[in-house]
Amino acid sequence: MGTGEYGFADLGPPPPGPPSRQTLFLADEDAHVRVIGYEAVFWRRSAWRLACVLTGGVLALLGHWFPRLWLKAVARERAFGDKGADFVVVETVYRDVALFPIRRIEYPYTLETVFPEAVDPSARLPRAQNMQSDEKVGILHAVDYRYARFAMDPRTGLFSMIKEWRDRTWTGIPAVQHGLDEHTQTQRRTLFGSNLIDIEGKPTISLLVDEVIHPFYVFQIASIILWSLDDYYYYAFCIALISAISITTTLVETKKTITRMREMSRFTCTVNVFSDGTWTERNSSSLVPGDIVNLIEPPLATLPADMFLLSGDAIVNESMLTGESVPVGKISVKDDDLVRYKDGRDITGDVAKSFLYSGTRVVRVRGALAADGSVRTPALGLVVRTGFNTTKGALVRSMLFPKPMGFKFYRDSIRFILVLTGVAGLGFCASAIQFVRLGVKWHTILIRALDLITVVVPPALPATLSIGTSFAIGRLRARGIFCIAPSRVNVAGQVNVCCFDKTGTLTEDGLDILGVRALERNVDRFGELIEDIHDLPTGTGKANFLYALATCHSLKKVDGMVIGDPLDVKMFEFTKWMLEEGDIAGMGVVKSKAGGDRPAALVQTVVRPPGSAQFRVEDALKGGRHAHFLELGVIRTFDFVSALRRMSVIVKRLKSNSMEVYVKGAPEIMGDICEKDSFPQDYDDLLSYYTKRGYRVIAIAGKSIEGLSWLKAQKLKREQAESGLRFLGLVIFENKLKPETTPAIQALRSAHFACRMITGDNPLTAVSVARECGLINAAMHVFAPVFIRGSASTPLSKLEWSSMDEPSWKLDDYTLKPLPPPSHHLVEASEVDYQDYTLAISGEVFRWMINHAPLETLQRMLVKAQIFARMSPDEKNEVVERLQGLGYTVLMCGDGANDCAALKAADVGLSLSEAEASVAAPFTSRTPDISCVLEVIKEGRAALVTSFNCFKYMALYSLIQFTTITLLYSFASSLGDFQFLYIDLFIIIPIAVTMGRTLPFSRIHPKRPTASLVSKKVLASLVGQIVFTVAVQFWAFFWVRRQDWYTPPPPADPGNGDKLEATNYENSALFLVSCFQYILVAAVFSIGPPYRRPMWTNSLFMVSIGFLSLFNIVVLLAPPRPLAAILELVPLPWSARKTLLLAVVINIALSMVYEQWGTQAVSRVIGSIMQLRHARRVKDGKAYKAVEGGMR
Repeated sequence: MGTGEYGFADLGPPPPGPPSRQTLFLADEDAHVRVIGYEAVFWRRSAWRLACVLTGGVLALLGHWFPRLWLKAVARERAFGDKGADFVVVETVYRDVALFPIRRIEYPYTLETVFPEAVDPSARLPRAQNMQSDEKVGILHAVDYRYARFAMDPRTGLFSMIKEWRDRTWTGIPAVQHGLDEHTQTQRRTLFGSNLIDIEGKPTISLLVDEVIHPFYVFQIASIILWSLDDYYYYAFCIALISAISITTTLVETKKTITRMREMSRFTCTVNVFSDGTWTERNSSSLVPGDIVNLIEPPLATLPADMFLLSGDAIVNESMLTGESVPVGKISVKDDDLVRYKDGRDITGDVAKSFLYSGTRVVRVRGALAADGSVRTPALGLVVRTGFNTTKGALVRSMLFPKPMGFKFYRDSIRFILVLTGVAGLGFCASAIQFVRLGVKWHTILIRALDLITVVVPPALPATLSIGTSFAIGRLRARGIFCIAPSRVNVAGQVNVCCFDKTGTLTEDGLDILGVRALERNVDRFGELIEDIHDLPTGTGKANFLYALATCHSLKKVDGMVIGDPLDVKMFEFTKWMLEEGDIAGMGVVKSKAGGDRPAALVQTVVRPPGSAQFRVEDALKGGRHAHFLELGVIRTFDFVSALRRMSVIVKRLKSNSMEVYVKGAPEIMGDICEKDSFPQDYDDLLSYYTKRGYRVIAIAGKSIEGLSWLKAQKLKREQAESGLRFLGLVIFENKLKPETTPAIQALRSAHFACRMITGDNPLTAVSVARECGLINAAMHVFAPVFIRGSASTPLSKLEWSSMDEPSWKLDDYTLKPLPPPSHHLVEASEVDYQDYTLAISGEVFRWMINHAPLETLQRMLVKAQIFARMSPDEKNEVVERLQGLGYTVLMCGDGANDCAALKAADVGLSLSEAEASVAAPFTSRTPDISCVLEVIKEGRAALVTSFNCFKYMALYSLIQFTTITLLYSFASSLGDFQFLYIDLFIIIPIAVTMGRTLPFSRIHPKRPTASLVSKKVLASLVGQIVFTVAVQFWAFFWVRRQDWYTPPPPADPGNGDKLEATNYENSALFLVSCFQYILVAAVFSIGPPYRRPMWTNSLFMVSIGFLSLFNIVVLLAPPRPLAAILELVPLPWSARKTLLLAVVINIALSMVYEQWGTQAVSRVIGSIMQLRHARRVKDGKAYKAVEGGMR
């Protein structure tokens, strides 16, 4: 179990006996973890502690950084249930390991209260063969991993997740409606804990320790101790001060973040709970699964737990979970759905309609009428999940523990630091030989060696890498774009595919009605487009187009406002009718086969034409004078199902003997449910006309059923209701593009981004919108596949790819290249280039290709398709993951619930939502259009280039200083304390901080910045600058020694301890030259266009460079005496100062010229060397390049 499986490290065979290893699947994280039981051996632990003391804590640090080392030294593997097992090690697929104690909880309750499922006898442990489910547990072994609890079943010795617990008695509403007794509540509180999403606030001291023992700060502390030993007190004090400020700001930020997360997630309120036959008011933190809660009294603003609605109805706002702020209607749960949940099914499909999620805002809750229509029963909720087991809890956990990002830049920077350390080692070896020759003491040699490492690996390096990201996040926040994952900012700089949802993202959210097309009387054709409802002819049959428009929706009325799906609202407003919610005529009872009567509202919604509101319902029921009174009642609703792509209602007109069924849905599915003779002759032509022009078309159909009673209507199956219908007409919606869509798409296209549209709308509309906004060129041929044999569910189906504009022109179904065009076509086949055509794929074809198409065809489809239409939320997610699998860095931009999974899966997810931080995506924009995509990409590129520049700058700064010190070590000299201070504090810090403030460039460049530190361009730039700076320093060193006025430094004073002499000509020459080099390389690496604005637009940086350059010229040409004394400078002749200044000017000119023109030539040379490795490159995850190459 779990050796090399799922990418875990291989551990060899487990010890014999009960299980000590287990692989668990965490559905919330969509990942496997491996759990291994361990026992800490007493004598080994004692020996470890002694060794930690003897090594001065170094071993303890190594054990903290590398837990596997500690495990090998101190612990041994033990079965989970053994008395000796102290803790478990949880290993993720990313090879992270963490230790969690095995908690032993006093649990004086039976086994079936935790593990209701029966266990297969073959899976039982020998000692538990006769263990019964009604036996008392006594002690429960549990592990709390990232706020999720796992309990160990003593029968099998294996863990299971408490979240997956289900009550076996939940067989229907009668079984749960009496709530729990006090004893059961106490038992469940012991098992599940409090109903709180309470993030542990670590004490400041423990946060401080965690921060200080980070390798970066440990290195800094070691450096400070070393400098203090070496009498560099001033420098050590300043670096200590900077580190203290850095640690303090990090602590304050961490505390703020934790506080903000706690405020967002922690919630309690007063609730009314039915327990032991009476209602009692309690705090919501005491709720447990199985509790019955009154949802009306006291009124709830926010739901405190995940629950099923047992009675009544509700309207809630789930935007916190989905990012979509359209209110969602909830109905009371059916017995079958409760049983389905009890049997371990998750909340999907119909079950979700009666499921209330914790953390969602309540818009309205209403009680239900009793079966006799007299007494109103309150709206009741059955608590099913509490605390971190709720959906909100899972989202908070995903924010606290995001997936680690394996970004190339971060990996390369660690490798680069290791290379620098290697350089320091080589430099020291050379210096050590020289020191031994000069007779320097061994402890001085040791201190010098360590000092050299602190020079080559600058302690400020990691801090400077995050500067660009911090500035970018600040600028994005100012533009209303919020980021909850800072590491994704640099990833945004690498994006090369942008995917967009259509409705609400590219187009306006609420579509406007262009008009309706009804059937012409006595002619088998459509009538004219009707833009005013009063012009709509009344139909001859009882199933009437106007009535369908007025009733076929799932709208609600709250505080006089009609709310619901924007499309439904527009369609209802078009009729100018009035809406009232049902409840007027009381309740009926539906007998169910499973036993138990289900009350249902007699009328869900009532609609009336304008002007008839003055008639009271009572009058209408009496008949008589007001018998002509027109009122339609919706008796039953079959909600919209994305798989069926339709919704329907059963409607009764007042005083009528029949009931009507009205269906609203996608025009393509009407052929399956309508009588063929009810369609007009021009149905396909008209549909094609509108969809090709980008209109959203919805078809309406209906039928009348004579003598259908209310009870029969409640029992009618959906398939029966939605069959044998008569087609009534089309509703045409305008798909208006948002004004910012076209310019943003054009900017992305001109920057050579691949753009994809992933929508739930039909392919023709999607292609039309794509053409309108420029996502597809107007002249481009679009090919779409259809099944000519079989269907989406048959493996041996065959697809035919034909042009949407010219159906007789096809693609080869394997290579997806165009076949010769038909004879009348104006273009020769040879002239149809790779760029001249694109593909539009529907959800069912996509699903079939994923499962059954040849891999090469599938890859070509993914690279070539730009329109993915009729996609379900899962298919949207699959598109994103498949594109990532080809090596693309994917940005997904969407606005609603159906994009949630795709936003989470993408490298950069951008949610257009009102919320400051929608938990659905790392980026959230308050500007509800895609112009924010341009901002995120620009800032991402600027941040990435800034990180590179800072890294290159810090690397070169350390190598310049390393060169200076190595040259001085050659005769047992070094830089003075104040010289180090002057360089590191006075020059480096202002430059490193202001360097990252340059704003992104206004346009997006067609080429992405590199994300690799070992790319040819970066290497060419670094190598060239190293050569120039080192050459100038070597020249200065040997030039000084050849001058007539030069006097060699006196031999080292043995009484001077470990201090090396700094006052000599070589030191002064190298120090003065290198001070200019630090400023020079900052200017050279502050690349402006094409990713950032020119250097001079960064005023603070220019002021820093200008001031420091002037100050250095003063120090070189005419240093004030006190300053020269502090910096331990030797007086140089005027001619020597001019020569050094000339050398600096030459260095500046060479470096600038090389960076501008020389790097290209050198990178070409490096590129040709790298060509030898070209065969490996496709394996590095850039498969899309090979696929594109094969299609050209």
